[in-house]
Amino acid sequence: MSAALKYTLGRIGLFVAVLAGLWLVDMNVFLKLMLALVFSAALSFFLLRGWRDEMAGEIAEAAERRRTEKERLRSALAGEDQTQTPNPDPQTPDSPR
Repeated sequence: MSAALKYTLGRIGLFVAVLAGLWLVDMNVFLKLMLALVFSAALSFFLLRGWRDEMAGEIAEAAERRRTEKERLRSALAGEDQTQTPNPDPQTPDSPR
């Protein structure tokens, strides 16, 4: 399971749990929803730190892969072939002068 999915489900679970606890209190439904949102956000900051850090790491890795692939494609489109083999004999030039 991806870290983003775990974190999202954890946030939703905390919201539902806090809302269930507030449901027993006699107050406006809109106020209950707002309080559940605020309290679950505060709780997730502390309780879901590991999952949040794991998700951030996955996002950073994906961004790095995209950046590397983008650079590879740009150099290929520019005509710079990265798969050139070096000249095995340093005494012999690649092209005549």
